[in-house]
Amino acid sequence: MPASLFERDPPLREALEREGGGWGIDLVREAGEVAGSLRAREHAERAERNEPRLLTHDRFGNRIDEVQLDPSWHWLLGGAIARGIHSLPWRDPRPGAHVVRAAMFMLWNFADAGVMCPVSMTYAAVPALRDGAPDLAAEWEPRLTCTDYERGSLAGMALTERQGGSDVRANLTRAAPLRDDLYELHGHKWFCSYPPCEIFLVLAQAPAGLSCFLVQRGAGMEFQRLKEKLGTRSLPSSEVDFHGVRARLVGEEGRGVNAIIRMVNHTRLDCMLGSAASIRRGVLEAVHHARHRVAFGAPLVEQPAMRNVLADLALESEAATATALRVARSYDEPGGGASFRRLATAVCKYWICKRAAGHAAEALECLGGNGFVEDSGMPLLYRDAPVNSIWEGSGNVAALDVLRALGRESEGLESYLEECRLASGADRRLDAHLARVGAEAGRVAADGGGQFGVRRLVEDLALALQASMLVRHAPSAVADAFCAARLTGEGGRAYGTLPHGVDAGAIVDRALPA
Repeated sequence: MPASLFERDPPLREALEREGGGWGIDLVREAGEVAGSLRAREHAERAERNEPRLLTHDRFGNRIDEVQLDPSWHWLLGGAIARGIHSLPWRDPRPGAHVVRAAMFMLWNFADAGVMCPVSMTYAAVPALRDGAPDLAAEWEPRLTCTDYERGSLAGMALTERQGGSDVRANLTRAAPLRDDLYELHGHKWFCSYPPCEIFLVLAQAPAGLSCFLVQRGAGMEFQRLKEKLGTRSLPSSEVDFHGVRARLVGEEGRGVNAIIRMVNHTRLDCMLGSAASIRRGVLEAVHHARHRVAFGAPLVEQPAMRNVLADLALESEAATATALRVARSYDEPGGGASFRRLATAVCKYWICKRAAGHAAEALECLGGNGFVEDSGMPLLYRDAPVNSIWEGSGNVAALDVLRALGRESEGLESYLEECRLASGADRRLDAHLARVGAEAGRVAADGGGQFGVRRLVEDLALALQASMLVRHAPSAVADAFCAARLTGEGGRAYGTLPHGVDAGAIVDRALPA
């Protein structure tokens, strides 16, 4: 694994400049150097090995709800906070700030994916508070954006209940009014992200319906247990009971989904960034191994079948990186970018996150038996890969969000297609794909379409944007191979099935310059 993660990633470097974040290149480079260092890897291994423990009571029987975390966890999370990955656009809102922050977010994922959860939630809480509770924003924003890990505050979420899952309107937690915007909460949350946070945004049923509240950790908030999860095991996630904990209203009573959606959209952006980072990590590990492993008399990277696999994995990574940073730029465009941002976030959250798990499996397989051994780091990558596809709405939830957006906001579809059409005329396969997907999306927007085929439509929309980005900005070898493999029937169903005629060597060399 190269230490200079940023310098060895041409697609990320180019996207940072292209999307308006060139002024932050030194910040991104430094984050990449630290995240890719041996020291960071040692801290990550230790944080994963020494999993968090919940202490509900002290030795005298007093309730303390304390989570014990390894010092390496604090090194990793503190490093992200010190670099402002949780707050840069709010502290320094110049054009391109979300792009700079997105690039740092991707690179710090290499250090540890688990710490990115509280980083993301804290980043996303700020716009939700600004929109729904300006007084609370004024009170908490200085602490939420502070880059001093010891003095600042982190924000979490407690939305999911046993019977509800993604159907948050089925939540049973009750909010009883006390006075003004102050309430008292009673109920249980099946999933509460990162219990050491100082504040949480919580959904509960108020007299007027489902509402959003800010809860400060303290009396009346009791953590029951930490989750035994498939991945991100360094990150403590919990169940929590509310027994009269005080809460303050965010947004209007009865409009909790509207209040929380600002936070959700920003965390969805981070889901795609995290998955793009996971995909990039898989490419690095696979290519590095193939260059140094000799089999059947030659380095693996020179074996034609392996070159096909590596090139295919690299295509996925470059497409994910270019698209994710383009979506990040739309968060720097609060006016003109809003219609594109709404649809692009849902489409790309679905697709990039959905691709990460399969990509990790194929990258692991490139290492053979070595990849199945914990010391390689690939099992950890494999276990962590599905989380972003599940968090903030699993596949169907994200796809149905696209369906709703198409029905409600016609300007969103047009903005999305306008972005894709910037590459019109440059590749006949992309032109044909755009004509077909544009017609299908327009039909669905006009008559409501249906749920049964929505995933295919979302996939086609995502591929249209990815292909457009690569045709416009990537080397011809990359763009040509992507269009051939993803937009036509020339490519196969698994990675490593690129058609004849693609320049696999050039694609692999770009993915990891020698």
